[in-house]
Amino acid sequence: MRVPEPVAEVRRAVREALGGVTDAANAPFAASTRTNAAFAPVIVACSGGADSLALAAAAVHVAPAVHGVVVDHGLQEGSAERAATTAGLLRELGAAAEVVAVEVGAAGGPEAAARDARYAALRAASCAHGDAPVLLGHTLDDQAETVLLGLGRGSGARSLAGMAAWDAPWCRPLLGVRRATTRAACAAAGLPVWDDPHNADPRYIRARLRREVLPLLEDVLAGGVAPALARTAAQLADDDAALTALAHERLALLVDGDGSLDAVGLAAEAPAVRRRVLRSWLVAAGARELTDAHVRAVDAVVARWRGQGVPPLAGGLEVVRAHGRLRVLEGRHPGPGAPARPDGPPPIR
Repeated sequence: MRVPEPVAEVRRAVREALGGVTDAANAPFAASTRTNAAFAPVIVACSGGADSLALAAAAVHVAPAVHGVVVDHGLQEGSAERAATTAGLLRELGAAAEVVAVEVGAAGGPEAAARDARYAALRAASCAHGDAPVLLGHTLDDQAETVLLGLGRGSGARSLAGMAAWDAPWCRPLLGVRRATTRAACAAAGLPVWDDPHNADPRYIRARLRREVLPLLEDVLAGGVAPALARTAAQLADDDAALTALAHERLALLVDGDGSLDAVGLAAEAPAVRRRVLRSWLVAAGARELTDAHVRAVDAVVARWRGQGVPPLAGGLEVVRAHGRLRVLEGRHPGPGAPARPDGPPPIR
């Protein structure tokens, strides 16, 4: 029997993605040997929606073993029953499955808090299965929404590069597949799809982007907006990868054994490389919740040094410049009479 084209398209995407994960991890993976129990399973995050359900069905077809994880956020009435039903469906497809109930906090708003709780549960599942890749059902349409959201917030090239197809342990096989295709694949396979009412709730930004903003752009620009945004993400991702690799090379040369950074040497680098070096260095030093403003403030004491200080980072960390080097200190505040400008004023040129 001929496989319906939507089903075949999703399977191709999953097969290609798992091959890419294999190459990236430099570990063996034989999608054609499904009965080989020696292979660790891939994890599939499944909500019961069309995207994750089509992904799970395809993964069962092409992967040696699949372990489905259904996260119950507990945010809707009947969520436990819905999660149990989805887990049962995954077992019918041939996957192992479990329901993980999580407690959603309030930090960052409801969307961010639910995402943080969900990703923590999925990361734990990955660790429990030998750091197995976690397959997520994000589609081309999700990628377009991510790029548009980053553009509207002025988040820069890193955000506009969108979601990565592979960022261990996360694997997103469907970034080149349309949402309509996953729904058609489920229909062709006779899989019952659950439509999360939150996806149509105007209180959530992504829901409004999906139902209001993107359709308007498609109408005004005569179609093709979502694929164009996804292409933009792919192009910027390539650029970002090249610049980040160069930044990592420079960082290794500019950091001393005590963790301090050569500000004089870094000043000669192009701004795009310089700021990537600084971001990586700050993260390695323990800085969290870094914003573009934070990185640019530190960049200013490298590229435009006038004896100025840097606003404190989250967690009470402080960046100081002394003798041409940058250091990250914990809770350091100069006492009375302490010099405000450790390096002194820069030379007049």
